[in-house]
Amino acid sequence: MSREVILYIAASLDGYIAEADGSIDFLGGGAEVVEAETSYQELMKKIDTVVMGRTTYDQVVNELSPEHYPYEEQHSYIITSHPEKNHDKITFTDQAPTALIEQLRTENGKAIWIVGGSSIITPLVEANLIDTYIITTIPVILGKGIPLFRTFDGAVRVKAEQVVLKNGMIYSTYSRCE
Repeated sequence: MSREVILYIAASLDGYIAEADGSIDFLGGGAEVVEAETSYQELMKKIDTVVMGRTTYDQVVNELSPEHYPYEEQHSYIITSHPEKNHDKITFTDQAPTALIEQLRTENGKAIWIVGGSSIITPLVEANLIDTYIITTIPVILGKGIPLFRTFDGAVRVKAEQVVLKNGMIYSTYSRCE
């Protein structure tokens, strides 16, 4: 049995995960919180590994959570062309995203969360290595930015599992087709 690979991410209505300058300010604005959001807490119970690119990692540690690293309980793999010294539970690697995920899937553990960005996500989608897609659509049209999915060859079919409207946002869950 291989470990589940989950893409849990938010994007604008027009499919961008960040603005052209890399900022993600659009993620927090606009929606009035009426109902408690628990999908993140549910995800965190299922995973013990996070995988992200260097730009996403830098954004997490410098902008989103400068006081403490939010994934201290999980083992983090940071894919970068310039690996640095590993820290406790943080591994910097120049391994290709597909090779890393194929390796991690064979190891014992809980689910693996693909955090971002699109240079990590796209090869995994193209290789059909993501089991579950949980995409939150933020009600904003950016017009330009960093796309959730970059161009790749061929189609990858997924199965729609669930769509929920909560707090003015759409939460869509899809599963990988064999």
